[in-house]
Amino acid sequence: MAYRIRPAVVGCAIRPAITGRDRSLEEIIYDISQAALADAGLTIDDIDGIVVGCNDQFDGRAISVMMASGPVGGVDRDIMSTPSSSEHAFILGALRVASGQFRTQLVVAWSPTEASSMSEAQRLGADPYFHRALPLDELSAHALQASALNHVWPNAWVFAETVAVKNRRHAAVAWPSPPARPAAGKARWPLTDRLTTEPTTGAVAMVLAGETFIAEHGCENPAWLRGMGWATEAAFLGDRDLATAPALVEAARQAYAEAGVTDPTATFDVVEITDATPYSELIAYDALGLSPRSEIAARMASGWFARGGRLPVNLSGGVITFNPVFCTGMIRIAEIATQIRGRAGAHQVDGARLGLAHAGSGFAMQYQSAIVLGAAP
Repeated sequence: MAYRIRPAVVGCAIRPAITGRDRSLEEIIYDISQAALADAGLTIDDIDGIVVGCNDQFDGRAISVMMASGPVGGVDRDIMSTPSSSEHAFILGALRVASGQFRTQLVVAWSPTEASSMSEAQRLGADPYFHRALPLDELSAHALQASALNHVWPNAWVFAETVAVKNRRHAAVAWPSPPARPAAGKARWPLTDRLTTEPTTGAVAMVLAGETFIAEHGCENPAWLRGMGWATEAAFLGDRDLATAPALVEAARQAYAEAGVTDPTATFDVVEITDATPYSELIAYDALGLSPRSEIAARMASGWFARGGRLPVNLSGGVITFNPVFCTGMIRIAEIATQIRGRAGAHQVDGARLGLAHAGSGFAMQYQSAIVLGAAP
């Protein structure tokens, strides 16, 4: 896709685990929005439009964006909502800047845990005639996907355990004093509690701007959008091969074509993958072209995907460390943006110039997105 205006991320704020009950959801949304603006060196007066990623079922409200309009600064500003996924909010915000109709966008997503049952809230998004009766929530869908991968790749469970250890080791560096220790999740065969984590309350915000605005305001170290792609698989799980991710293959093809990436194994300095379970990360390695399935074992053994390796993946600790369910995809994008901008803190990759973010959400990664961000436009 040829962009009329090249967008870039100029501000980020990530809160993957918010504990305590001293802040309401409205206050959390306000806090994260203001933190992203401060990181960009801007104020709400510099923002032309806003996109929020929110889910009515998770928030326990009807038309949750109405509640959020005030806290994000949406009064007298164009504001839109993407209830499908947080990463779609980022994509929409980037397209709005790229169109030339907006110079800046504030993109905000959040995921509370106040609903009486996260499982019941997720079931409302499932097919009402078959999937809700199973009952199907996201954890069940991930378990079915893990089972499908184990069927075609008998050693997958061994590598899944290795991925979980790697990402939690990364988390110890990224979050030496985390706001909350990751809690073991629920076991749902073949997933053990070590391969999942309990949902947390979290929020993320990014400020996007176009080339002219960045030059005029002297925004420091922007993370330029080099390419992005997205695709969606069928909602009915029986129509899909859960051991593969064709939508991610297509999303990556789109993003790589825009960014001019021909060999992803030798191009990126850092990668973030949505590892709702380690099986998701294993599937993404292949679908993103980071490693054919036949070579994953050898590359994992050599530390290829670990900190200091040739292609470090999930230096933030990934979703298996902190899982604010609805906004995990956008957090992966924000993590890559902070790496490119040199602001990732303890888990910063020295000299990171080009990064890849994968966002997968929905039942067994139904929605797939790939975002390439770079230090140069």
